[in-house]
Order: sequence, then C-alpha cells, then structure tokens
Amino acid sequence: MGNIRMKQCLSLIICVLLLLKAEGISVSISFVENAVAKGAVCLDGSPPAYHFDKGFGAGINNWIVHVEGGGWCNNVTTCLARKDTRLGSSKKMDGVVSFSGFFSNKQKFNPDFYNWNRIKVRYCDGASFTGDIEAVDPTTNLHFRGARIFVAVIEELLAKGMKNAQNVIFSGCSAGGLTTILLCDRFRSLLPTGAKVKCLSDAGYFINVKDVSGAAHIEEFYSQVVKTHGSAKNLPLSCTSRLSPGLCFFPQNVASQINTPIFFINAAYDSWQIKNILAPGVADPHGQWHDCKLDIKKCSPSQLSIMQGFRNEFMKALTAVGNSASKGTFIDACYAHCQTGMQETWLRNDSPLLADTTIAKAVGDWFYDRKPFHETDCTYPCNPTCHNRVFDDNNFGV
Repeated sequence: MGNIRMKQCLSLIICVLLLLKAEGISVSISFVENAVAKGAVCLDGSPPAYHFDKGFGAGINNWIVHVEGGGWCNNVTTCLARKDTRLGSSKKMDGVVSFSGFFSNKQKFNPDFYNWNRIKVRYCDGASFTGDIEAVDPTTNLHFRGARIFVAVIEELLAKGMKNAQNVIFSGCSAGGLTTILLCDRFRSLLPTGAKVKCLSDAGYFINVKDVSGAAHIEEFYSQVVKTHGSAKNLPLSCTSRLSPGLCFFPQNVASQINTPIFFINAAYDSWQIKNILAPGVADPHGQWHDCKLDIKKCSPSQLSIMQGFRNEFMKALTAVGNSASKGTFIDACYAHCQTGMQETWLRNDSPLLADTTIAKAVGDWFYDRKPFHETDCTYPCNPTCHNRVFDDNNFGV
C-alpha cells in the first residue's frame, strides 16, 4: 500500500512539473558588468542583473522590459537587512528564472507577445529604481543607486538591439509596477523616437490610505524611502513641483501627468496592500487580522466592510488615471497581487475575466489600438473567475 501511494505521489509531482514546464521556460541571468564603473550597483555594490529571452520571427524588433517587485527599504536598518538577499545583491539571485504568462514564448499562452524579446530586470536597490546618493557610508557599505541601475540596464539593452525597436512595453509588478508609473516618461525618453512605446503597471497602484488604527503608516514609510535613497530628484517634476517628494511616490499623485500611454492592472482588494497598508502588523498588535490577511474567506463581516472601504478609497485614487484611450485599466475584484506573470491569471481557460475579457486580450487590444479597455469589477465576492490568493505564514509577505 505504501509503495502504491509513493508511486501515485511521484506521478502527481511529475505531472505538475511537466505542466509547469509546458507553461514556463527557464531563462539564465545576465550581469551588467560595466555598470559597476558607473556606480550603477545594487545595495551591496554588486552589478545589476536581468534575464533575457530573445525574440524571433516577426517579433525580432519588439521588446518587453519588465521590472520585478519586492517592496522597499526605508532606512539603514531595513536596507541592511536586504543587502545580503536577492533584493539587495546580484550575488544572491537565482541564476535561472521561469518565464510564463506575459513572458511565455508560446503563441497559445501569449498570442500577442510570444515572439517578442522579453526581459526581466532584477530589483536590488530598494527604492523602485529612483535612488541616487553618491556617498557610501563605509560602516554599512550601502549603495543607493537605483536610478543609475535603471539607465545602465536600458543602455545595455539598447546596445543589444533595442535601439532598433519598433514596439516596446515597459512593465513591472508590485514595486516594479510602481517603477513603470514613476519612470514611464523617463523610459520613453531613452528609447528611439520612432518606436511605439507603452507602459504597463501590474499591481503597482499603491494608494495613500490610513491603516486600521488610523495612522498614516504608508505615507510615512514612503517619505522615509524617498529621503533615505535621495529619490526626490528622480521623481516626476510635475508632482514634486507641487507636493512633498514622499507624496510623489503615490501613483494617484502622478498618474494624470504621465504622457506616455500606460495600462494599469490591479486587484481592487490587492492582497499586498491589504496586508501591508491597510492592516500592517504595527496596526494590529493582537493579530485580529492575521487569518483574514492569509485568506479572504476567513475575514469577518466587519473586516470585509473595512476592506470594502479600502476598495472605495482605491477607486477614488484611480480617478487620477482618467478615461483617455491612451490609458487602460483592468481592475478586478480579486484578492490578488501581480497577475501578468502567471499563466493562470494571464491567459488560460479559467483566467480572471472582466467584461468577458482576459488580461492578455485586454492588454493586446490596448497595445495594438484594436480596442480601448477601461473596466472596473463589481464588489467582492461577485466575480467567480477570480483566483483569490491563499497564503500561509511562510509566504505571508509575498
């Protein structure tokens, strides 16, 4: 009996691995070695890195440049904690990552972009590629150079063929999705004038809202990030000319001024924002939100009511985007965070739908000007196509 169960278990594992292999491809890491001389380095001084899967056929001159996420560090203590991890050092990064969903090279899984050059830029500066402080404290050896990394990576990609680009999408997830909002026009300025360039923010629309204790937790946190990394000079001048720099880390204060076409994908009940902005541990000392944050189905009626209030605040903040056809929105009612990089939420027969449309189709239609897309979901739990995230204590902060 034990052997039979073992064989069944092994068969299941093999099936799962084969399925993942069918949907994703493994792509090796590349280091921007010449960036070190320019001071364009990770928190620990190591070179920045990216993963590049080359385009083919008709997509040879089309490019997706995607920035990964991973939160932020707001002071020396939290940045030191990141310095010896993949979020602060390229020495600690996996040599191979999987590309699926928006990054798949198979037409079936990614019909509009499968044959494009697809790049994932690794995140190791802790301030969404906005920081730039020349001085390095020898006692910590922390380098705040995200803005230099951004330019160094783009320059390397231009030299590797992006200078001939016809179509380009600058995308990112989470903290990387914030990068695409804050630096969308800057990215456009570095690309050939003849190229069609658009930006895509996945789960990057972080809002300025008080936490459950009534404290302005995220506003203070972002202000500290901007100050620690010297980010102010690299944030949109259209915002910093009228608001304090920390407030210019919030998309709601910059979205209306973005000139380059941009598409926003976000869950109205974004799981990261619920866990870290609405109900961070510091605002919930007795852990009353613990189970709710792990699984939305475990939220009490009063907690769901507070989350509906969060959604209302999110929708208010989103009005800054406007309804121009050059901008797009896909705002679902799911408990999720980052939906483009996973096949199940990008394009599959059971993917989340808005107006009977998958994220993949909405983005493709918008990029190729086939059809504008501005859709907002009804309130939770109205959408049966949602893939609501369920966390455990080991991946609580993801």
